[in-house]
Amino acid sequence: MNNVFKSIENYSLVDRVEANIIDLLHHRKLKVGDRIPRELDLATNLGVSRTVIREALMRLRIMGLIDTRKKKGAVITSPDIFSNLAKSLNPHVLSDDTLKEIFEIRLVLEIGMADLLFRRVTADDIKDLKQIVKNEPSSTKNFMFNASYEIAFHGKLYDISQNETLKRFQNLLLPVFDYVQKSSLVNQNLSPRKFVSHKQLIAILEKGTPEAFRNGMRSHLENHFNRLLD
Repeated sequence: MNNVFKSIENYSLVDRVEANIIDLLHHRKLKVGDRIPRELDLATNLGVSRTVIREALMRLRIMGLIDTRKKKGAVITSPDIFSNLAKSLNPHVLSDDTLKEIFEIRLVLEIGMADLLFRRVTADDIKDLKQIVKNEPSSTKNFMFNASYEIAFHGKLYDISQNETLKRFQNLLLPVFDYVQKSSLVNQNLSPRKFVSHKQLIAILEKGTPEAFRNGMRSHLENHFNRLLD
């Protein structure tokens, strides 16, 4: 087992132990439910105290990579990746560059989800979308977005995808996206250009093709792209 671990230097000891334990898990190809080596074995092989091992294992527990089970000890678990991510996606503590990149991510996701939508959309979904936009203003040169319609419409699209990971990710992105579009990070003074409306997107989703929907969504988000890139 010694050759599995990288050499450990005296500084940042817990960080290095944590990295070596993760390397061990990958090297042994351990799966969810598999038991990891005991604290004493890890301490012996890494040449550190059990106190250091416990601190490294505590970090892995906080990350959701391991858990302690009765009569079994520490085992591999499937981490809730969004639990940790949610703690970091606070727009007030993220750098301007990171905020702008997150803004871009949402735009790219919604253009790229066309194939999932066409594979999974139902007649009832189309009815729901039409109800959402029933009283929405028509697309005009001077009208860009209404927040309430945006959230309801795009949220429904993520529901249609039936991808729970995508839906949770969208929920995390929304506050950041809202923060950026109201901030000075994107151009606030652009004259909105005519775009494909929600109603037009529904028509494409009902009778069009994934490619047409991608193009329509790209046009729908055009003003956001222009605010970001101009």
